[in-house]
Amino acid sequence: MATKINSGNFFEDFRVGQELPHATPRTVTTGDVALYTALFGGRFALQSADTVAQAIGLPRSPVDDWLVFHIVFGKTVPDVSLNAVANLGYAQGRFLKPVFPGDTLSAHSKVIGLKENSNGKTGTVYVNSVGRNQHGETVLDYCRWVMIRKRDAAAPAPTPVVPDLPDRVDPSSLAAARIDLAGLDDAVLGSPWRFEDYAVGERIDHVDGVTIEEAEHMMATRLYQNTAKVHFNQHTEGQGRFGRRLIYGGHIISLARSLGFNGLGSAMWVAAINGGAHTAPTFAGDTIYAWSEVLETAGLPGRSDLGALRLRTVATKNRPSGDFADKGTDGKRDPDVVLDLDTWVLVPRRG
Repeated sequence: MATKINSGNFFEDFRVGQELPHATPRTVTTGDVALYTALFGGRFALQSADTVAQAIGLPRSPVDDWLVFHIVFGKTVPDVSLNAVANLGYAQGRFLKPVFPGDTLSAHSKVIGLKENSNGKTGTVYVNSVGRNQHGETVLDYCRWVMIRKRDAAAPAPTPVVPDLPDRVDPSSLAAARIDLAGLDDAVLGSPWRFEDYAVGERIDHVDGVTIEEAEHMMATRLYQNTAKVHFNQHTEGQGRFGRRLIYGGHIISLARSLGFNGLGSAMWVAAINGGAHTAPTFAGDTIYAWSEVLETAGLPGRSDLGALRLRTVATKNRPSGDFADKGTDGKRDPDVVLDLDTWVLVPRRG
């Protein structure tokens, strides 16, 4: 009799071109939004107040961009990364339509690359994942690559296929809702700074730190229905490489975004993910800090009210970010750096 248990896919189960429809659809509720706010403390005005959203022409506050990402990501875990060793990176991610409470999200992935690792025990799987709403409209499209365990180390290696992914999303392809920013108030927004006030090369220390609690990171990961074993099971992880549960990398992304309000409070939307890497493990008890650097500025086609900032956001653990920990002169990354994320964010221009 065939087993009814889902043990997840191992590296040798994947094929380039393989289509992976993911269970189960998820209707996003105001309760989800409230819990996410409680866990990460986000203060961005657009995602906090219906009155702000309605003043610029939206029906209500949209769901935080990273909450949308985590829910779609969580849908992919049972089929893509249940047997993952590590989530290695992201590229070519675009947030294409706002999501509102009451919308139902579903996800679908396609395998776009495979490469066995030199140890013969693991391999890297590249996937393109797409999140859609109940109308079939794409709200999120991104690529990621994951190190996956092999079921049988003796299984033959597939022909390597490594996709050629661009190092940035073309800003001309960024999506922005049709809104009217004329009535936007600095006092309500929480920041006087606009697109014109940011300069390429500028570095911003986001100052504050947040200590991760065991219960909080597990609650957050459950919120996304992310079932990756390394985040939950201390019985098994206690016998593993680190001796304890790992923090979901997306938890660090959300903390860094929330910390970024101090200095980037007018960055109303995350529009794209150019790239990103979780560079070191994080555990409960670690305190996260973050800093950002403006890599590029760009206009948006047909928009005089919004501009795009390309930001590199670096998160550190147990080390305040005022010294902008990064790579040393030898090119090696500082061991206190846990996240290196490259995004486009949308910022209002001056009227």
